[in-house]
Parts: sequence; C-alpha cells; structure tokens
Amino acid sequence: MLHHDFRRSIDALDELNPAQIEDAQTKIRDLRRKTEAISEIEARTNREHRCPFCHDNQRQKWGRTRTNVQRYRCSGCKKTYSGRTGSAIGLIHRPDLFMVVLRDMLGTSVPQSVRALAHQLRLNKYTIWRWRMLVFSIIGSGTEMDFSGIDVAPQMTNYPVVRQRQHPGQAFLSPAPRYL
Repeated sequence: MLHHDFRRSIDALDELNPAQIEDAQTKIRDLRRKTEAISEIEARTNREHRCPFCHDNQRQKWGRTRTNVQRYRCSGCKKTYSGRTGSAIGLIHRPDLFMVVLRDMLGTSVPQSVRALAHQLRLNKYTIWRWRMLVFSIIGSGTEMDFSGIDVAPQMTNYPVVRQRQHPGQAFLSPAPRYL
C-alpha cells in the first residue's frame, strides 16, 4: 500500500461508527496473529539453511505458500519446502490459529475448554481436539506435567445408576454419552 493510501485509510477511521470500529479491530487482531505465526515459521527456516529431504545447503527462493510463507527449492534434489516442512505442524493449514491454541494451552492462565476455544476461533471442536492431541504428542508422554484445568476428557455421567437407586424396579434408558 502506498503511503498516501495508508494516510487516507487512517483518516477515514474518524468516520467509523462503533460497530465498524469493532470489525476493524477484529480484522487487525487476525492479521497480527497471522503475521506472528508466519514470522515464527520463517525464523525456523532462517536458522536451518538445509533441505529437510537431502540436507543440502544450496537453496533458492521459490515463491510463497497460500499462507504467505516463503518457499525454497533445493538445488540438490529439486524439491520445494518451507519452514513447516518436516515438522509436527507441517500439514496444519492455519498455523496462526494453531499458535493461539498452543498459547491457550501453555499460557499462564487456565486453558479454555475445547468448545469455548472452537467457538472463539470459529473452528470445529474436533479440529481443536486434534491440535491439542498434537501438542500432547509433541510434549511427549514421558514428561510429567500438570494438565489440570484442561477439560478434554469425555463427559460421562452415572445418570442411570443414580436414577435406578432412587426408583428401584423401573427401567431407565441410558442417555447417550456426551463427548466434548
């Protein structure tokens, strides 16, 4: 964007109503989240100059991905790669939102529930679930960490047993178990 176009956009902010200001803040927050994720991915590529396939040091820039991450082409094996290639998050399409889930899980405050985080990020709850399981697998099963506050276990109740004790002799159908 040219400087004078940017100035016009900034000057137009004075004419926005409160709903439009809220929309603009949401858009800027989303853009900031995306650029932070992209910069972290590109920092990994800048640290490691080797091809993840053949470990050759010769590479050339080869455009950008759909998420605006720099791609490289190996001069040895001719394959293309980016900072996420070969990593645990290599196949995640929304690295910006994955970073939000990661910060939510490993932050200082109590993590949100899967449903609340899915609603906040406008994602499917099963996507959040898979990403959390990916984080757990990255952390490793051998480490002892306190995961209290993370509500990811299936919600099962002993509802029929309680009703059976209250009303002996009556048959109650078990409600469907609730997961997530």
